[in-house]
Amino acid sequence: MPVRAGEAARPAGAAGGAAADKRLRIIEAVWRIAAERGLHAASMREVAAEAGVSVRAVQYHFADKHRLLVEALQLLHEENERIARSRIRFDPADPRGLLRGVLDEFLPLDAQRAAALRVFAAYYARSLTDPALARVFLPGDHPLEDMVAGILASARDAGRTAPGLDVRLEADLLVAAAVGLGGDVLHGQRSLAQARQALEYRLGTLFPSGLGENPARPREDPETREASR
Repeated sequence: MPVRAGEAARPAGAAGGAAADKRLRIIEAVWRIAAERGLHAASMREVAAEAGVSVRAVQYHFADKHRLLVEALQLLHEENERIARSRIRFDPADPRGLLRGVLDEFLPLDAQRAAALRVFAAYYARSLTDPALARVFLPGDHPLEDMVAGILASARDAGRTAPGLDVRLEADLLVAAAVGLGGDVLHGQRSLAQARQALEYRLGTLFPSGLGENPARPREDPETREASR
């Protein structure tokens, strides 16, 4: 799953640690149910059974189902960001490679990413009919697109991208493409290699003739990278 017991921060002290452990078990149960059966199946009773605790324990730690779903989503975001930061290699001399690493987080390259994408898909489906959850799941700001646009803007200003680039529109297109391709891979509609090829093609139009690639760092073939995982 996206996070295992022991990875999330816990309050100091035996009592605080035990309470945090139970909260984490409950949240992990929400993730498992969402990934395997959809968020509609995550009733308080089902979550309690999956976590191995009583319904009263779930109600004690989370006032109601909405609060439970929101806190599970927030922790999923936090843990995914932490894990992604540990994976993505930041190299200001290689903006294309940096963007490739960011976009990889939307592809089910391993069990952790596949599970996280399934949970997010379950939240998306629920948000279509749950306005209160939609306000949390789909906030007004777009931090990921802003980050991608910032990387592109820096590369453009350094003369490393195709001329006349609208970095905001390109960021929107890249993120949307990665999300859609990741969903296709989960559904078995295309392979990881095909998804990566499509993203690599778009990066090639943004960074023509190798612009944006760190010459000191050899470029990995997508098939080789996939086989090495």
